[in-house]
Amino acid sequence: MQSGFEPCLLAVLRLSVGRPPGTDLAGGWLPSALARTGHLVRAAELAYTISEELKQGRELLELVKAAAGAGDLGGAQALAESIPLRQQRDQALLALVPAWARAGERARAVALVVRIRYPHNWGWAWALLAKAVADSGDIDEALRFAARADDEVSSYPVDGTEKVLALLVEVAVATGDHDRAAALADRVEDRFRSRNPAGWSNPRRLAVVLAREALAGDLDRLDALLHTEPEPAVGADGTLCGWALGEAADQDMVLEGDLDEADAGPPSPRSPLDAWDMACVLDAVAETADQDVALALADRAEALLETGDGRDHDILVRSVTLLLARHGQVERAMALADLLDPDLRVGRQAEIVGELARYGDTGRAEALAHAIPDRRAQSSAQIEVVRELARRGDPDRAEALVHSITDRWAKGEALVAVVRELARRGDPGRAEALTRSIAYRATRARALAALVELSEPSQACRLAAQVVVLDGWNPVLPVLERIVPRSVSVVVDQMTS
Repeated sequence: MQSGFEPCLLAVLRLSVGRPPGTDLAGGWLPSALARTGHLVRAAELAYTISEELKQGRELLELVKAAAGAGDLGGAQALAESIPLRQQRDQALLALVPAWARAGERARAVALVVRIRYPHNWGWAWALLAKAVADSGDIDEALRFAARADDEVSSYPVDGTEKVLALLVEVAVATGDHDRAAALADRVEDRFRSRNPAGWSNPRRLAVVLAREALAGDLDRLDALLHTEPEPAVGADGTLCGWALGEAADQDMVLEGDLDEADAGPPSPRSPLDAWDMACVLDAVAETADQDVALALADRAEALLETGDGRDHDILVRSVTLLLARHGQVERAMALADLLDPDLRVGRQAEIVGELARYGDTGRAEALAHAIPDRRAQSSAQIEVVRELARRGDPDRAEALVHSITDRWAKGEALVAVVRELARRGDPGRAEALTRSIAYRATRARALAALVELSEPSQACRLAAQVVVLDGWNPVLPVLERIVPRSVSVVVDQMTS
């Protein structure tokens, strides 16, 4: 003890470290923690012990990102250039392009772009650089890099073209060229339609474009995509039915094939945008849409639920109910949730309560939580209300609600949020006292770890030691990165010795 806190804590960490069978030290959180705390070489040594080449490359890529996030761009680049697999090396260099640009090293960023090997990555690299430069306010350079990205995808179209074009939409908006943004959005839509005539698509990039336009109050493109169109009908022998031949067909002509099939008429019309696509749009705007936009999108989503083919129905129901609840439309959200199977319904009701609390109607959310018949779903809803009350700076009311939770585990989970808010408001004594009422040791350790982050150094050290005693080194190590950065290296060394 006379040597001070740090040597004592490191000794306790050594004593508490165990290595369960099958523990993989070379992957996951520990190597990334090493990279974040200045031990990138040690982290890379662990990663290079992975024998499977693809897995090794993935781990090295994560280390590059962790080191870059911690500001060690030189070390991150050196590690990126050492990755054996060329595609993953490209991915690592791509991660560093905007990082160097944001750090003011634009020439180094450009040098990385031209060193990327595979042509299908070139357009994305220039687009990332254009976005980083646009965010810095240099419009002329951003437009130059954006034009280079556009040239790459135009001359070498690949599967990721939509991704590049969608990012270039953001660049155009950032530079104030809204006409250019609209033209690029048209190209994203064209690729969506042409590549998937059967209606299926990876919707993420188109969803980004549609969400951006919706947030600006422009729903024209979304409405055009939701416009239903009849699918061509095919007879039993593969020939088109008469109504599908268009205006050039002789409507009185009877085609060969199954007459019953031909007489059935056109099938129900189908929207090019399916339930999964629409759910992606709703999720993308959920945090930022104003009331009018949110309700307009909900109307369209409900119409799609009525006319769609049933695929991904539950996914869209979830997205639209949460969007409605987040904007205070709880009755409408609950009515949609009632359409689900009972096993799904109670879970959805708990999520609706949480979104209603985030909307700000915590009183109504609390009442709805108490009314949920399923005990587990009720506890989940109450946890969300407590967390939102604490986040809004009302720890007293949050703590009062905790006492109404009957499940011991759920009560502890809710108290973690109350403890964190009390500490944030400068009442660490009351916060620490509350941790003693948490029944489960692991949950109590997490609550104390939250206090470590918000406490003065001397207090943080004492609480960190308590966390180690309660639940070992694992829950405390992330916060020890701040007060004892060497602790991560010590744990790894002990576990590999």
